[in-house]
Amino acid sequence: MDVISLQQSTLSSLPTTVAVPEYDRQALQSGIVHVGVGGFHRSHQAFYTDNYINGSDDLRWGICGVGLREADRLVKQHLESQDYLYSILTKHPDGHTQVQVIGCMTDFLMAPDDPEAVISKMAADETYIVSLTITEGGYNYDPSSGEFDFTNPDIQHDLTNPDKPKLIFGYLAAALARRRKTDRPPFTIQSCDNIQHNGDITRKMLVTYIRAFDHELADWVESHVCFPNAMVDRITPATDQSDLALAKNLGIIDKWPVTCEPFHQWVIEDKFSQQRPAWELVGAQIVDDVTPYETMKIRLLNASHSVLGILGSLRGYQTIEQAICDPLFTKLITEFMDKEVTPILDAVPGIDLSDYKKTLIARFANPNIKDSLTRICSQSSAKVSTFLVPTIMENLKSNGNTAIASLVIAGWCLYSDTHLTQQGEPLEIIDDMAETLQQAAHASRISPLAFLEQPSIFGALVENTSFCNEYKSYISKLYAGVAIEHIIVSLLDQAQAKQVYN
Repeated sequence: MDVISLQQSTLSSLPTTVAVPEYDRQALQSGIVHVGVGGFHRSHQAFYTDNYINGSDDLRWGICGVGLREADRLVKQHLESQDYLYSILTKHPDGHTQVQVIGCMTDFLMAPDDPEAVISKMAADETYIVSLTITEGGYNYDPSSGEFDFTNPDIQHDLTNPDKPKLIFGYLAAALARRRKTDRPPFTIQSCDNIQHNGDITRKMLVTYIRAFDHELADWVESHVCFPNAMVDRITPATDQSDLALAKNLGIIDKWPVTCEPFHQWVIEDKFSQQRPAWELVGAQIVDDVTPYETMKIRLLNASHSVLGILGSLRGYQTIEQAICDPLFTKLITEFMDKEVTPILDAVPGIDLSDYKKTLIARFANPNIKDSLTRICSQSSAKVSTFLVPTIMENLKSNGNTAIASLVIAGWCLYSDTHLTQQGEPLEIIDDMAETLQQAAHASRISPLAFLEQPSIFGALVENTSFCNEYKSYISKLYAGVAIEHIIVSLLDQAQAKQVYN
């Protein structure tokens, strides 16, 4: 098989098994500006958008990417060298890999190089949507209070340098101010991050930021700009060298392919400031209220990822698939979803929760999706507070079960303290709060509740006596060197006994 370098001029030479854009890329307009062009955006929102353009020939919806961080520069270089084309490698459980070239990206701007270019692009008439995948930590709020963090040095910089911002809020504020000044309608701001009520949070954070220096603009944003809530889902491991090799074996030299599972879901509230792509024509669900869908996904899928990631890492596993293929961990996750999450979920229109949970287990077990536990555990300080702590708090209010969740937090304490598996192998810690976490975790050797005394993550959880007693029992066992699998066996035995007794 000939191997073809991915560029616009070579699309017609790619193997016939590779799906390629069938529209006129040269005529694409950039109706969407997207901030945070990571793997997930490329496998999800760009995937839906490309499919829509392919099926409709509606050329208004090209995507201009924006990188806010210096770390985004390599991404820009790779995409630029390939005429902003990249391939999606969809890995099926049976070993088959489906290849699709995505062509809807039109440009990639590096904000640190030219802040004005980014502001102007957002403010341009052809821009109808500014979308975001900036990770949970990018929204600059304190999970315990839900309030904007004005102590962030970058926020202070942006308030005094509005024409040269560093963070997303400064760019959005500057672009919206231009729209308002020239009496033009605003763009929609569309969060695509795994945060419950992501649109509502984006609105609150942006309006709070703007109100610090311009009350009239803040009022205008509140009354004119739409922030649709959305639930997004597609497991997308970080791209590594094996993915580049796989693309080459399939006939493509791609400097930055993205791999993902076949499953994908996007549920969006139909609340837009202006026009939008008809994503529902390519599988998205457009609804009046996304709340039950996002709650289901965050508390079942994302929280289960944290359970498997933290406890699986201590056990010495490296991927989600390795962890879930251990029958003990399958039983643990099933117990967590059935006993700690499902009882506090509302009904979800059109969704059978039993089928949804079975599908999650099957997705986790896809042998061709090597989703690393390092990625799953990255930025756990933001993830645990969002995905797990709200479930704990609701269970405590209703006298529900919290045993597995408390074990996860105790395991995270040990993980943060030693940076080692229980077999002594090093763990790669990727977390903005890594140093703070390690200090608090190390203090747990003397004061067992020290790790819980971080209100930005755990709120007032440390004040709940019953939870603290449960948590301390796990801390005692873990720091005494009891193997995580033995603790899990004991926990599940007790849970079964309690179920029988009840």
